[in-house]
Amino acid sequence: MNRKGFTLIELLIVVVIIGILAAIAIPKFANTKEKAYIASMKSDLRNLVTAEEAYFADSIKYSGTTACTPVAGSATFCETTGNTLSGLATTTDGWKSNITNANTSKTCAIYIGSTSNSPATKEGEPKCQSKAASSHFLSSLRLLLSACAFRLAADLRLSACG
Repeated sequence: MNRKGFTLIELLIVVVIIGILAAIAIPKFANTKEKAYIASMKSDLRNLVTAEEAYFADSIKYSGTTACTPVAGSATFCETTGNTLSGLATTTDGWKSNITNANTSKTCAIYIGSTSNSPATKEGEPKCQSKAASSHFLSSLRLLLSACAFRLAADLRLSACG
């Protein structure tokens, strides 16, 4: 008998392999988007440094407020869409601020002067808090799914042969 086509087991193995590839690829794309949001927040904080230093050059003091259009007493600065600046405050010898994005749970911070602002640890360098536990969970889940898929594929091969 000359049949053409695939058996059910062969099709199931292909579906399992595609599922494994999707389980690996989807978190990678999600991580890429989060990296972009973090880069956007860090960029905004660097731009805030420039705006505050420009204000300082004109006024010999730092500003505790910002505005998108030039306003007396405020540094001229606009956040990127989706980013929210919070906690901008002057200190005895500088200023500090935090920024968040609606699409990620991470918060970034920066400071100028001697008053640190967690998670920032170096003056003038934006730093974001990390969520190592959630990425570890995703890695474990991916590994578990891969092991289950390979076991299923092995079981299907054994039942087809026996």
